[in-house]
Amino acid sequence: MKVLLTGGAGYIGSHTAVALCGAGHEAVLFDNFSNSRRDVVERLERIVGHRVAVVEGDVRDTGLLQRVLRDQEIGAVIHFAGLKSVGESAEKPLEYYTNNLQGTLSLLAAMRATGVDTLVFSSSATVYGEPEYLPLDEAHPTSATNPYGRTKLQIEEILADVGRADAALKIACLRYFNPVGAHESGLIGESPNGIPNNLMPYIAQVAAGKLTHLNVFGADYDTPDGTGVRDYIHVVDLAEGHLAALEYLAEHGPGDYTFNLGTGHGTSVLQLADAFAEASGKAIPRKVAPRRPGDVAACYAKTEKARDELGWTAKRGLAEMCESTWRFQTQTLNQGTGA
Repeated sequence: MKVLLTGGAGYIGSHTAVALCGAGHEAVLFDNFSNSRRDVVERLERIVGHRVAVVEGDVRDTGLLQRVLRDQEIGAVIHFAGLKSVGESAEKPLEYYTNNLQGTLSLLAAMRATGVDTLVFSSSATVYGEPEYLPLDEAHPTSATNPYGRTKLQIEEILADVGRADAALKIACLRYFNPVGAHESGLIGESPNGIPNNLMPYIAQVAAGKLTHLNVFGADYDTPDGTGVRDYIHVVDLAEGHLAALEYLAEHGPGDYTFNLGTGHGTSVLQLADAFAEASGKAIPRKVAPRRPGDVAACYAKTEKARDELGWTAKRGLAEMCESTWRFQTQTLNQGTGA
């Protein structure tokens, strides 16, 4: 099957393309390269061993999406494209609502016009807001503590409405926890433009000497060491979760399904920094900074639904997450290129 990946040249999209190709599907990447690099395509092709179709464009361009869906004979869409920084969303909420919501509406319109009925949506655990209990299961009440989270929640609500109105649609919303790590080859990984917003690539740049220290945003949370606790999931496990979701939709047919993708275990900021120091053999200097608006103390998943219904579980541990990130940092990023 041909699968369109919006934001497909990005961090999670590129790893999912590898998983799809490995399972015999054909990935078509759609990306505007606003937060990804063009050279990731060449390195992705080295991993999969063949050329990969790429269309440069903005997901808000409905006409272009229609042409791609029709001309490429797309059978399903995985929707990654969107702005994704919690902190930045608080500073630039209008950009987040414009990009994330309009982009999804544009995609849905293009799918309806071309008869494509299968969609996997890249959602987020931020839709749970301030946790009422842990671990978070899919039945936990939804809310949001920042504009980024609100865009994800609103998109989920839009998809539910559209799904109820169109009995042919097959939709899976995958609520990611915290993707980290890189492909075992060291060829693709997380390399955002500018100073990283996410913790793991920031730590990696500190280890590489590109940044002087790690800012720990809040050390007075109600957690074992006072720093924020998150559920870190290896990006390759996450990519395999998308493949499992596509197979689930093909088997179960129309409906609107939601799954957590995480490990079920929480790791604090300090624990992650210590694990990375061990994996890299480099010191990770750190300084405590004020809490960031919209952050929660702890967030980790209950994962039994994905295990029982998708047949999927996360297999890779914290050491492998750190080691693969450091391999990508030293073998690819330090050579002047990145994903």
